[in-house]
Amino acid sequence: MATSSLAPPEVPMELHATNRDKLVKSLRQQLSELTRPLHGFVLLQGGEEQTRHDTDHAELFRQESYFAYLFGVREPGFYGAIDIATGKSILFAPRLPAEYAVWLGEIKPSSHFKERYMVSKVHYTDEIVEVLHEEYKEPGKPLLFLLRGLNTDSNNFSKPAEFKGIEKFKTDLNTLHPILAECRVFKSDLELALIQYANDISSEAHVEVMRKITVGMKEYQLESMFLHHTYMYGGCRHCSYTCVCATGENRILIVKLDVAVLHYGHAAAPNDRTFEDGDMALLDMGAEYQFYGSDITCSFPVNGKFTSDQRLIYNAVLQAHNTVISTMKPGVNWIDMHKLAERIILDSLKTGCILVGDVDDMMVKRLGAVFMPHGLGHFLGIDTHDTGGYLGGLERPKEPGLKSLRTVRELQEGMVITVEPGCYFIDALLVPAMENLETSKFFNCEIIGRFKSFGGVRIESDVYVTSNGCKNMTNVPRETWEIEAVMAGSPWPLDKSSIPSENGRGIK
Repeated sequence: MATSSLAPPEVPMELHATNRDKLVKSLRQQLSELTRPLHGFVLLQGGEEQTRHDTDHAELFRQESYFAYLFGVREPGFYGAIDIATGKSILFAPRLPAEYAVWLGEIKPSSHFKERYMVSKVHYTDEIVEVLHEEYKEPGKPLLFLLRGLNTDSNNFSKPAEFKGIEKFKTDLNTLHPILAECRVFKSDLELALIQYANDISSEAHVEVMRKITVGMKEYQLESMFLHHTYMYGGCRHCSYTCVCATGENRILIVKLDVAVLHYGHAAAPNDRTFEDGDMALLDMGAEYQFYGSDITCSFPVNGKFTSDQRLIYNAVLQAHNTVISTMKPGVNWIDMHKLAERIILDSLKTGCILVGDVDDMMVKRLGAVFMPHGLGHFLGIDTHDTGGYLGGLERPKEPGLKSLRTVRELQEGMVITVEPGCYFIDALLVPAMENLETSKFFNCEIIGRFKSFGGVRIESDVYVTSNGCKNMTNVPRETWEIEAVMAGSPWPLDKSSIPSENGRGIK
């Protein structure tokens, strides 16, 4: 029977108060540099509860991410304001009808939300106009800084607050978004603690799944195990994203080639294949705790033993994963890290006689994108693909593979970013490359045919950039001998002195 050494931690609301202070400081600095007055209000609208299509079935609510970042409010229907001049925060709660208490529980007083969310004041949403006019100490209409800007991962725009009477205010739709998005890039110690917890419980759940998988099971059973463990023992009601539980040829489906959105497990491919002996499993699953997420991918053989071909591809990806993490530190450019991972994978494929020729030439011809069409990683925080990848006029590269990068920034202390190299054998990419006059020379057609139905391998960890390097926040078996030992029943972490390595000696 599964157990856990973890317990859901209390979340101090100082976390969100610190986020508000950080925003006010950054916004004041920006306004000062532009010689603009230091007054007005940041105003955000929280998320609304949604129903399933035209029914009265309420979907499980999850707060809008920017609102969650600043206020930590779990309930729908709220607005939040921050006074730029004073730093004071105001929540506006929905005024609930008396019938709410009959069907949905106690109607909490304003004092409850003031104390719970550590804000200066709480009023009702139908009082926004009156309250903000009273709080504004300058002549003329109060200025509202509203949130509107492009999410470069989804190509959707954030929604500025809307309410009755907004015409009685001046509004600024351009200043807030880049500043607030940049604030979210750099995590506080309190944020890091939640991301670490999400990683801890997700790592534990991945190990539990690894132990219990057997030939003949369904992919969705692994998803169910993971979700159960993170909720039962970790208090994680939400998942960071839809679980990817891909085995066999389904591993090819995990790469959707327009901007390399990692897909499988969605409605059209619902984690429903049966495991067969000899399959490799690729499990991309991460829990979310109190808005902060994790994103972890493990790849391993369903039967618990790597074949020589599986070991070759797996170790190519693992070497790329480990080398990138050992190289990461402030000042390192993320494009360079992506190319480093590509080079290591190509060199390993050449060593395994899948490719032939000069690796430098392969890099020039962007052959790495044939095997790893997605980007190396992405910022992680309140959103799985967190904000800030292309702020400040940064442009997305146009070359194959590189165009799928979710950021091209230099690493800085305080960033949390995923490292997720992969190697896939996808006909839609391999066939054109093998027919192309400039790239066909690199392929050993006789050997590569052996991998036609292999699918692929991805290894993903969540990494925090420190002042002089980085810290891997994910703790799962990575070496092939570790995976085989855990799948055979050994505890995790392993007692390395008792486990033979691949050369037959104990690990010291």
